[in-house]
Amino acid sequence: MKPRELAVGALLTALALVIPLAFRGWLQVYFPVLGFSATLASHVPSMLAMFIGPLVAAMVGIGSTIGFAVTLPPVIAARAASHIVFAAAGAYLYRRGMSPAMVMAAVLPIHAILEGLAAWIFVQQWQAAAIVAGGTALHHVVDAIITLSVWAALARSGMDLGGRRPLRFR
Repeated sequence: MKPRELAVGALLTALALVIPLAFRGWLQVYFPVLGFSATLASHVPSMLAMFIGPLVAAMVGIGSTIGFAVTLPPVIAARAASHIVFAAAGAYLYRRGMSPAMVMAAVLPIHAILEGLAAWIFVQQWQAAAIVAGGTALHHVVDAIITLSVWAALARSGMDLGGRRPLRFR
């Protein structure tokens, strides 16, 4: 990683750690029986990291996993580990030339299936896993809209987000 990528990645990792702590009980829905939680904007740091690069995306996903591990039960941390995979995959797709909106759509099934699988491993019920996967898909769409709005604002502010290059300051 280049120093700027590392710096931006560290800031996004800090956000990924803080969001589950700051939004706990406030902007978070939690159903312990199903192993389901949804915290508004919790995917945004991982999704933004996709526009920087695969290593940064994985780093932010690890931060997100740790953030949920300290606030909620292991099933939620296991689900958050899917952020590592879908964000790294999204970064790869973005680097290969896919548009930001298409990247968000392409990684949605990876994200939802992995979170559903993590829930199934812990609760051993396919119905709960299906609810988690469906809830994750809806949550992914909401956070993708937030992410694309932030991405557009950063682009308008002078950040270099185009050209399939890492995020750079002008």
